[in-house]
Amino acid sequence: MNKNYVLFLSITAALGGFLFGFDTAVISGAERDIQALWQLSDWTHGLAVAMALYGTVIGALFGGIPADKFGRKASLVWIGVFYLVSAMGSALAHDVNTFMFFRFLGGLGVGASSVVAPMYISEIAPAKRRGQLVALYQFNIVFGILVAYFSNYLIGTANLTEAWRWMLGVEAIPALIYSILIIKVPKSPRWLIAKKHDYEGAREILTKTDPEGVDEAISLAIEESKEIKGNVVWTALFHPRFRKVTFFAFLIAFFNQMSGINAIIYFAPRIFEAAGIATEDALFSTIGIGVINIVFTMLGLYLIDKLGRKVLMYIGSIGYIISLSLMAYSYFGGMVSNTLLPWFVFVFIASHAIGQGSVIWVFISEIFPNELRAFGQSLGSFTHWIFAAVIANLFPFFASNFGAGNIFAFFALMMVLQLLWVAFKMPETKGKSLEEIQKELQKEHV
Repeated sequence: MNKNYVLFLSITAALGGFLFGFDTAVISGAERDIQALWQLSDWTHGLAVAMALYGTVIGALFGGIPADKFGRKASLVWIGVFYLVSAMGSALAHDVNTFMFFRFLGGLGVGASSVVAPMYISEIAPAKRRGQLVALYQFNIVFGILVAYFSNYLIGTANLTEAWRWMLGVEAIPALIYSILIIKVPKSPRWLIAKKHDYEGAREILTKTDPEGVDEAISLAIEESKEIKGNVVWTALFHPRFRKVTFFAFLIAFFNQMSGINAIIYFAPRIFEAAGIATEDALFSTIGIGVINIVFTMLGLYLIDKLGRKVLMYIGSIGYIISLSLMAYSYFGGMVSNTLLPWFVFVFIASHAIGQGSVIWVFISEIFPNELRAFGQSLGSFTHWIFAAVIANLFPFFASNFGAGNIFAFFALMMVLQLLWVAFKMPETKGKSLEEIQKELQKEHV
């Protein structure tokens, strides 16, 4: 196996995650200038900022369709084009409606990327390294967020005219690099088998990426394709044979957001200030969130194929419960000093990064059969994004009306439920080929 070749393919596909993170975070440096420039009302301003998120939800919901029909590679190429056009169009926009259109286009790229990129990596990676390689996608998301913040800082302090345009436009550089590199990757071997019955083409690719498992992968994939006959549609996800894995994908995405991760990342300064921490200290503490996120994501990436998906989920779930409980206790006026609150948040971020953050995209990309993977990945990604949007929208309201302490206590309770699911229902997929995983998860229906 050419390890460097597999790593090149995985990093190239995972660059979609870098653009995902960059595109999501870069708006934070531009949104105030945009509001002032076009004299936007609070409603229109909020819509302009959220437009990319709406695109993300739709991109996640429908991203599996072109990936299934035209292939993973073709979809990744178009995702790169969407990112490139969105960056340039947003930077050059001369009115808010044009701006929102191009931000929506970028959101489509983000949502589709969360479907297609992890799926592509899982389908070309050898079983022993699949977790680590797919987790590169999550690492690139976190890295993209950090680079966006750093880029915004550099541009914002450079005294450029209409600096916000440069902030948004600079994304065109990595988008162009990604678009060029993705043309060089091969088609997914599992897609060639499942959709084109091109066994020789698949063998040629797998011989380079997974020579030890190529014969077994192809024989099991052929057997699987014979068992799943005819054109597969998304409703097959709810067939009794696949209902269990569909529920697994839904639950891991549901629990991911029920931890409160996006509420905490989006509203971190507000959370700190509500606990009586000075504004400057609150803003400084958010830098720590970004650093801890990337450090523990790297640790999760290193451990996922050594310890397994379930072990990381155990670590993350227990860390969630402890940190969220202490955060709730701080707001309830317990003996814990509010000066410790940032540290509780840091433990929460570390727990997420090493657990759910590292596992979610890997797990969803592994558990579906080849013929259904595009639809299954789309369902998991859509679940993730729709709950992200709902929680981000509702958090300020519930925090104001019920108190942040009650909200964090609720998140802690949800993580107890996640821990029970991990302990009693979640399967371990470490070190198994995709086809072996399918046979184990569906054996009672065969």
